[in-house]
This record gives sequence, structure tokens and C-alpha cells, in this order.
Amino acid sequence: MKISIVTLGCKVNKYESDAIMHSLSEKGYEVFDGLREADLYIINTCAVTGEAEKKSRQAIARCRHLNKNAKILVCGCASQKNSLQFEEKGVDFIGGTARKNFIAQYVDLIACGESFEKQNLSALPLEYEKEDFATQSRVRAYIKIQDGCNNFCSYCIIPYLRGRSRSRELDDILNEVKALPNEVREIVLTGINVTDYKISGKSGLILLLSELDKFGKRIRLSSLEETIVDEEFVKALASLKNFCPFFHLSLQSGSAKVLKDMNRKYSPQDFEKSVNLIRKYFPTAGITTDVIVGFPTETDDLFEESMHFIEKIGFSGLHIFQYSKRDGTVASKLKDLSSQLKKQRAKRLEELDKRLRKAFIAQNKGGKVLVEEKEGDFYVGYSENYIKCYIDSDQDITNQVIEVEFEKPYLEGEKVKIKQN
Repeated sequence: MKISIVTLGCKVNKYESDAIMHSLSEKGYEVFDGLREADLYIINTCAVTGEAEKKSRQAIARCRHLNKNAKILVCGCASQKNSLQFEEKGVDFIGGTARKNFIAQYVDLIACGESFEKQNLSALPLEYEKEDFATQSRVRAYIKIQDGCNNFCSYCIIPYLRGRSRSRELDDILNEVKALPNEVREIVLTGINVTDYKISGKSGLILLLSELDKFGKRIRLSSLEETIVDEEFVKALASLKNFCPFFHLSLQSGSAKVLKDMNRKYSPQDFEKSVNLIRKYFPTAGITTDVIVGFPTETDDLFEESMHFIEKIGFSGLHIFQYSKRDGTVASKLKDLSSQLKKQRAKRLEELDKRLRKAFIAQNKGGKVLVEEKEGDFYVGYSENYIKCYIDSDQDITNQVIEVEFEKPYLEGEKVKIKQN
């Protein structure tokens, strides 16, 4: 049986899809990552925005276009939020964010030709589950350390779908890293709220990082909340041998008023203080962020305030989202702004993003690059502070960490091109 796994949304979903893929491969099934012609499709959905939910539904039609007789199994946040939208599409199985590991058992029933009724398991309780290791053969591996969130930002539906924050056992994480193939040179810690990772009820992120540092693999954090950044935390990161100085700090808005309305737990001044502290210990750190434009209480003046703050911070990149009303959240009760206004503001931020990315690269003179693959004539990889580099080399340098220098002219668009003899 050929199985295609289609993943939408965040790195946590990707990790969980990899775990499903690994479990099915261990059972002897032929499994593909991404949309291909297959006998059975597993769609891991996303609900962070209305557009993501729409794409989750559209994926069903795309699967049926490839094979109208295929079985279709749906799981993830969009089906947890509203399973009816998928029942109406006539899929064979609906799971939510819980018990994704049950899917492999359900596939066995289908493969054996056993009779079954269409099932909807989206109402299963949300607990931290022991998933099959998402053993990956890539140069970079994502390791899920936590699930759920307790923050309840006024715009966000995820805590209602993923449940309260719960952390994975330290030994489970370490055992997964031990099981990674030798060619994996970098691990990225991911979760819904990595900042809230706990060991025995206490903040455990630094202890986890210290243990992972012993494996000699590069370490990255997928995303952090500003609230964890203090002198002790950043100093501890600086003491690690293999930590990559790249920080994705979620801002969402540079306006104090909008941050308060979003139920974010910091002010722009707090955020700026944290960024300055990071740069004290990591002067060339890459610092990216998320920005939501068009929140219901974001006036023209408050948007300008946010733009000014973002430019002042000098991020190395922006992830820009137009506000999407999510029923059930506090903000959904507020009057939405026009889609045209959101698009206009997003376009201005996109232009600022291009300037910020170019300025950040220009400040860098080089670094250590982990070469991941070859694209056309160039070997491609990322520096420690997450600058994507295109390296022209006469030798195969895949899966090597090499020291490079940026020589002008080296920038074509956002491509840093390097000659390596």
C-alpha cells in the first residue's frame, strides 16, 4: 500500500507527521512525504488562520484528484476545531490533535481489508502522548519537546485545540537524539510553547540544552517567548559549545496598546531590553519575529508605532500574518478591520522586511555553514545565525560544517553566494 502524508502548518505538525511516517514505514508500508499519487492519504491539518483551515479542506480535493478511490484520513488542529467541515467531505477517519499514533493502527485495518465504520476521534482528551520517534535522515532534525499552551492570547485558537502546556520527559528526548542517524548534524527543538518546557514542574529548558550540548550536534530553538529572556538565561546559552545564535522571538505588535489587547505579557520596552541582552552576548545573532497586522484595535497611528518599533529593533527577518478571526477567542468579539486595509499594511511590512534582511546580511562577514544539499550548481546550507548560503564548490561538501567569508558582490536578492575552492 502506498501512503502519502500531507502536512500543513507548523514545525510541530511536521514532527508529528514524521512520527506517523516512521511508524508506518516500520510496519512495511511505502510512505511518501508530500502530495503524490497513493492508495491512502493522511492530511495533518492546521487552523492557525482561516486561510490555513481553507487549505486543509482543499487538500482533500487535491488527493481525490490524484486517486478518487483512495482512503483519506484527517488529523490535526483544523479537525480538532471543527470536525464537521471534514465529515461533509466524506473522509474515512477524523482525528484531532490527540492520538495521532492511532492512525497507524487504523491503516492496518484498511490494509487487511477488515470492515470498519468511518470514525471521528477529534474529541479525544488532550494529553502528552509518547509518539514514535520521528527518526529522520536529514542533516537537520526537529525534536518535539512540548505541546499545548497556557498563554491564551486573545487572537489565538491553538490553546483550545492543543490543550494546556505539557512537557515531554527528559529521558525520552535524550533517547530520541541518541537514535538519530550519524548524518544528522543539527537538532531544532520545537513545540507549541518551547519557553514553557518543564522538568518536574520547574523551568527545564536550560537543563535540557545542557544535556543536548553533550551530543556535539548544533542546537537551535525554533521559537521563544520574550518572557524567558534574562541575564541568567542568555549567559547560560552563551556557555554552550554547540548552540546556534539564532532567536525567533514572537513580537506580534510594536504597539503597547495592541500588545495589551492581544493579552501578550510584555511591553515594547521589555522586548527591546531582551533583544539588547541577546546582542550583548551574541553580537551577530539572527533575531526574527512574528508580526500580526490588522488586529481589530490596531489604528493607523498604532500601526505606524509598530512599524517604527520593528525598524528600530532591526530584526533579521519578519514572519508577517494578517489577522484572522478565530471563533471562540476573545478577539473574535471585536469588529474586524477590512481585508483591504490588512493587505495594505502587510505590504508595507513586507517592504520593511526586505530592507531588514538585506541590512542584516550586510552586517555579517561570514561564519560556519552546515551544508545540507545541492540546488542546481550550488551547495546550500545555513550559517549559525541562519543566513542561507549558496556555495560554489568543486568538491562535494554535503553534510559538512565549513567556515566561509562573505565577499562582495555576494548578494543576489536574498542569496548569499560564496566561492569555495
